[in-house]
Amino acid sequence: MNAVKHPIKRSFVFFLIPDFTMIAFATALDPLRSANRMLGYEAYRWRLASIDGKPVRASNGVECAVNTSLEEERKKMAGPDRPNMAIVCSGVNVERYQNKSAFAWLREEYNRGVAVGGLCTGAHILAAAGLLSNKRCAIHWENLPGFSEAFPKANVFADLFEIDQNIYTCAGGTAALDMMLKLIGDDFDENLVNRVCEQVLTDRVRSPTDRQRLPLRARLGVQNSKVLTIIELMEANLSEPLSLIEIADHVDLSRRQIERLFRTEMGRSPARYYLEIRLDRARHLLIQSSMPVVEVAVACGFVSASHFSKCYRELYARSPQQERVDRKQLLAA
Repeated sequence: MNAVKHPIKRSFVFFLIPDFTMIAFATALDPLRSANRMLGYEAYRWRLASIDGKPVRASNGVECAVNTSLEEERKKMAGPDRPNMAIVCSGVNVERYQNKSAFAWLREEYNRGVAVGGLCTGAHILAAAGLLSNKRCAIHWENLPGFSEAFPKANVFADLFEIDQNIYTCAGGTAALDMMLKLIGDDFDENLVNRVCEQVLTDRVRSPTDRQRLPLRARLGVQNSKVLTIIELMEANLSEPLSLIEIADHVDLSRRQIERLFRTEMGRSPARYYLEIRLDRARHLLIQSSMPVVEVAVACGFVSASHFSKCYRELYARSPQQERVDRKQLLAA
């Protein structure tokens, strides 16, 4: 009696970028292996690719061997080994990655009907390839400020993952697991997803819109709901800071009450705290983007570059310009 031949559900190419994040890569790949094991046949296939077919070093220093180069992937594009999905695996320092050949390959895959995806900071690569204009996408929260400024036409969200038609992006870390479990559920059913969850010791598939970061209450160790509401207002209004009077109107407190609450809960004035979170955003932009310092200043609510530089130096003991120089030297080392 002939054995039942099961069709392949999807085949993947994981394209590894230097300094890719290992946890995002592993939590995207292993659910596919577990699904195959639960099913008892190979529903999912995958291979790893790099620009030149040589091993790629992850951000944790581990080198990962690959199966193909982009030249070989191009040859497979018109044949039976064409993938169903090409997923970019990247991580730190993604903003300095510039490879026209890789960008062209991603466009070619997408234009031929292959789904494309990005893990962790992979959305940055997809946007640089011109694939995210007017598309919903997700990226790691740490890279979101620089990404928003560099690619204003992309609809980026601080979600765990986003699926916009044939484009799949996630914020990295364990969010890659949630995105792949969603994909497995679409291909099969909830029963298989539950069995894979049991196998990898997770109790549920999180919603795409679940928080990337810890809630403010846990992140800051603050319990006062009024203070948390004020901080959320501040974080939502960095380019055009609210006045203390406007904040007071929002939360139905007096200025004096807000001052007292912040001194008690945060150990500093609300004005000082607001300044610090604006400068923190500025630091991310300086590190992640090539925006002129004056544009960074405006994006973070400062009326002049000189005032911005003075405040930045007071907090970080170096100027915005020196921050950029130090970052370049670190990358070159």
